[in-house]
Amino acid sequence: MKPSDSNTMKMRPNSALALTALVLALGSNPSAHAADTLSQVQSLVNQGQHSQALAMADRLLAANAKDPQTRFLKGIALTELNRPDEAISVFQKLTEDFPELPEPYNNLAVLYAQQRQYDKARAALEMAIRTHPSYATAHENLGDVYARLASQAYDKALQLDSANAGAQSKLALIREITSGKGQSAPRTPATTATASRPAAAAPSASPSAPASQPASAPVAAPPAPAPAAPVIASAASNANPAAASPNNHPTSPAPAAHIASATSAAEHDAIQAVEAWAKAWSRKDVKAYLGFYDKDFRPPGGQSRKAWENEREQRVAKPGKIAVEVEKPKATVDGDVAVVRFRQNYDSVGFNASSNKTLELVKRNGSWRIREERVGG
Repeated sequence: MKPSDSNTMKMRPNSALALTALVLALGSNPSAHAADTLSQVQSLVNQGQHSQALAMADRLLAANAKDPQTRFLKGIALTELNRPDEAISVFQKLTEDFPELPEPYNNLAVLYAQQRQYDKARAALEMAIRTHPSYATAHENLGDVYARLASQAYDKALQLDSANAGAQSKLALIREITSGKGQSAPRTPATTATASRPAAAAPSASPSAPASQPASAPVAAPPAPAPAAPVIASAASNANPAAASPNNHPTSPAPAAHIASATSAAEHDAIQAVEAWAKAWSRKDVKAYLGFYDKDFRPPGGQSRKAWENEREQRVAKPGKIAVEVEKPKATVDGDVAVVRFRQNYDSVGFNASSNKTLELVKRNGSWRIREERVGG
């Protein structure tokens, strides 16, 4: 979506919605003709023929008013036809009917940001991230919104004190960042709305690197390729066996060998804990899944622990299969604190993603527990 002026942020909307599986789960069984028509709407959107796409979407919705894909494409067409209030209405209603989908929240945020309603944009993006913490597009857009809010705050500071050198330098830095972002080349948009994930090379980590690369109109995060099975080194052979002395008494290993062996074993245990956490999530064992979080775990977004647990229980226990894979985990251990970085591949009904993830763990009573969870490094 191109900015209307130099002060408008360039944010990444989503133009393809990964809803095929969700539509089936809802019991929608479109005829081959209807499927072809939906494909035609997507094609018209991709070709920039937004008036025709809108007209065709309206005809489809006359027969099936609740179809999420058609409604999403209608919102895109309205956005590109410069009818933002109508587009906001479409995406807002989608968030109410399908609150588990992050893409409508993301596109709402893009529209709010174009209208310079940055607080509303921030709230919408936080909902997208709360729905799917690994949704990389929303994280990127939220960074843009924070940059714009910071710019406004520094502007205000300079209005009150024009000699404030600190505010001047910070404002210049923010403007350099946002202007540089605006000049960056847009990524290739997704051309179809699909929930499938290609089986191929290694992806990014979490329920998120986006699956479809966005274009000027809203696009779903790109599907991640199928991950390779994680390989974990055995802790059994961490230290070299001690050589026997002439009188057949084994020599004592050097102190450094003791330390290396203990560290390697701790890293192995931390990685095993992360993999067990992912397996509990995949089999939808809510009690076991939540049990991996430490009593000092810090929920994202300032939520209370109780509110976060209730929300996670709803997400994990909802109908439909969930598959969470931990790819290429690497752990560093410092005493009773471990940091495990890996690529998380997440697949569920209507959404799949892959992104880098970091878990900070603390050892409690001999077991590793998650103290902090974040997307990225």
